[in-house]
Amino acid sequence: QVQLVESGGGLVRPGGSLRLSCTASGRTFTSYSMGWFRQAPGKEREFVASISYSAKTTYYADSVKGRFTISRDNAKNAVFLQMDSLKPEDTAVYYCTVEKFRVRTGEYWGRGTQVTVSV
Repeated sequence: QVQLVESGGGLVRPGGSLRLSCTASGRTFTSYSMGWFRQAPGKEREFVASISYSAKTTYYADSVKGRFTISRDNAKNAVFLQMDSLKPEDTAVYYCTVEKFRVRTGEYWGRGTQVTVSV
């Protein structure tokens, strides 16, 4: 049974930083991309960032480019999201996902971690 567990969310002031982590288990993830989506209250879930298995290719939503950095550790089946210069509009539940080859719609999902950016 595949499980993805996120951690690292919390409350942060505008301009601050957070680092999200996600660890996957339950199968071999060779050739799987890993990524993050988010969902704000009253809005649809949206893509944030993804990274290929080799970590050579990354994708970012325009809204987070230059502020967020995705990375991974294949030995630990883990993916990370470093979030800097956070804005109130980044407030959302952040979900980790994995998908074979490239993250598009997500194949397996975590339960999410809340990120709140507020004074």
